[in-house]
Amino acid sequence: MKKVLLSLLMVAGLGFAASAQTEGAVNKISVGPEFLFPVGDAGEAFNLGYGGSVQAEFNVAPSLNLTASAGYISLGYKKEYKDAFKALGLEVSNPGFVPVKAGAKYYFGGNFYGAAELGAVFGTDEGSGTAFVYAPTLGTSFAVSDKSALDLGVRYEGWSKNGTSSFIGIRAAFAFGL
Repeated sequence: MKKVLLSLLMVAGLGFAASAQTEGAVNKISVGPEFLFPVGDAGEAFNLGYGGSVQAEFNVAPSLNLTASAGYISLGYKKEYKDAFKALGLEVSNPGFVPVKAGAKYYFGGNFYGAAELGAVFGTDEGSGTAFVYAPTLGTSFAVSDKSALDLGVRYEGWSKNGTSSFIGIRAAFAFGL
């Protein structure tokens, strides 16, 4: 929890240090790494998720963008789970997932935004299936040149399939204006 609070403070501090121009009034594509910190039941089995994603933003109003994103996440099992699988004679590898989401991002107060995305997360391992995904986000985006920006966001992400796996996600991306 301390890591999450520290991350939120960092995002807020970077937003205050950024210029006051509104970042939401352009179409853009962003690419960057993602980290998922499992919470709740998911935190009992997994240590950390990591991967990357691509997100497109399409401006539909002065401060409102529609979003579409896709990526890849690998979740790392905790040592106890790896040992239990090994004791059963099973070979275990970190499961992979492909989240595909669409939603909206609203820029308020200059560089700060709130976003909400819905979609599906597809397991890459045989028999892992598909889950419904939802992800409310708070973040900041600030220009580093005329056509590029840094985008930092912190989100809660839930994967629902016969119960919910919950994560705190952090994304740091480089955005290119179109």
